[in-house]
Amino acid sequence: MLSKFQVKFVKSLHQKKARNSTHQFIVEGEKNINELLQSKLSVNFIFALPEWLNNNSAKIEKRVEIIEVNEKELLLISTQITPNKVLAVVEMPKYTLSHFDTDTVIGLENVQDPGNLGTIIRIADWYGIKNIICSEDTVDVYNPKVINSTMGSFCRVQVHYTDLKDYIRLSQKLVYGMVLDGFSIYATLFDANAMILLGNESQGLSEGALHFVTHPITIPRIGKAESLNVAVSAAIACDNFLGRRL
Repeated sequence: MLSKFQVKFVKSLHQKKARNSTHQFIVEGEKNINELLQSKLSVNFIFALPEWLNNNSAKIEKRVEIIEVNEKELLLISTQITPNKVLAVVEMPKYTLSHFDTDTVIGLENVQDPGNLGTIIRIADWYGIKNIICSEDTVDVYNPKVINSTMGSFCRVQVHYTDLKDYIRLSQKLVYGMVLDGFSIYATLFDANAMILLGNESQGLSEGALHFVTHPITIPRIGKAESLNVAVSAAIACDNFLGRRL
């Protein structure tokens, strides 16, 4: 049974300020929780319906506090209109940002839509990209809508927030920037030590970010659509990147 304190605490994590001050975030839904329990992330609490606990309690480490709830109680603390059996409170991982690795990374400047960020994390996971470097004004990765849309990929992809321009300058990576008037992505050979850089949904990359783009690339338009969704662009870029490395 939920206490008033527990309700207040979990609901506070719906907001970025509370997540940052407690270094904890919410994960919801069976798919995300199953991925979470197989990861190295530290789970503090699990709030779940009896049927979920009956089927999954063996997967949960003993140090995790388990609170059995009913559907009405789960609805009280959930961010979803129709909660999905289980909610976890998780410690934010501490990732170290390396400027000197030679792996491919994705760079995001001022991406604002939680669904877009979540989908890009899932795309990165599909293509084996381990790190996403975000400008500090990009939407919070621990926003529940972002976590929900990753479908568990948040467990495997590290998302970093930093001064994006400083990161590019220090890492000395080649920067393949997605723009409207670049070279065709289908005629570009990619270096593995590189960043795939994407910008804001409506404005694209800023002038400051464009200064660091070494290879402006575009997805050639055949029809009349004004633009592509940033997550769709990320998927096309990653797919071509994987098959066209130098």
